[in-house]
Amino acid sequence: MNPSTAAFLGKIARMMVRLVVATVLLYVVVLVLAWRFQERLAFPAPSGDLPSPADFGMDDGLIVAVQTSDGIMLRGWYLPATPTGEPRQRTPGLIWFHGNMETVGSIATVLRDFRPSGVGLLALDYRGYGESGGAATEFGVYRDAEAAWAWMTARDDIDSTRIAVYGRSIGSAVGLYLATVHDVRAVVLESPFTSGIGMAQEHAGLVPPELIDLSLDNLERAGRLAVPLMVVHGSADRLAPVEMGRAIADTGRAEQFLVLEGASHSTTYERGGDRYRRAVHEFVNRHLGTDTGSAPTGEPQR
Repeated sequence: MNPSTAAFLGKIARMMVRLVVATVLLYVVVLVLAWRFQERLAFPAPSGDLPSPADFGMDDGLIVAVQTSDGIMLRGWYLPATPTGEPRQRTPGLIWFHGNMETVGSIATVLRDFRPSGVGLLALDYRGYGESGGAATEFGVYRDAEAAWAWMTARDDIDSTRIAVYGRSIGSAVGLYLATVHDVRAVVLESPFTSGIGMAQEHAGLVPPELIDLSLDNLERAGRLAVPLMVVHGSADRLAPVEMGRAIADTGRAEQFLVLEGASHSTTYERGGDRYRRAVHEFVNRHLGTDTGSAPTGEPQR
């Protein structure tokens, strides 16, 4: 090998070593950032003004402020049950936990349209979301769920033995948490994921599971459910694939697994339309004892 060829090969080798070192350093930086900011990625906490329910035709709705056990003030809506029977009759309740890119204000029309008749509905923004104080963390949003439960069960117009929960996306983890520590009557999950590690493996497969501090273990909690479960999922969901929803439904022995064909993670309400709304109303009303003769949903859809 002549000297010029050896020099050229040596230069190539040094460049390859530098490239490998740079790649390793970049990978380490990505791992550090993923570990350091994993809760911020899981809880992006969009801010936004909280409108009045009356702005969306719900003149009976209230803007409420609920304080958590660690002093964080949460803001949201309480929509009293549609008046039925005796004026002072206690009615069932539904606690709504929204998705991670949502606020109560951004889903105002969804809350209006999906609000079951005869059921009082509470929807609060998690800490750091909307106009709520604080910063979102996994255990923080569980405290938010506890505060929502305490507020709802203390109301004179709510029958505390008949409360269901609805959780969408990240709200599925909050709803399942509440359902495994309190006596909820039924659970509806929309676009649930299996766990924090499951989502990391789905979208960041190079990140070692040992670096994931977030639990958000929906699969484990679904296995401990002792109440009726309904799972709704879009067939075209690329964030939390429909297989995750099916796994939650199977583990939680779901009464119904409703697949919305063609719906992505963010288009379930639009794609589901009346079919989705009717299915939720029938399930909630049936298990909260407010069924007024709705047609049965039939056999679980698999």
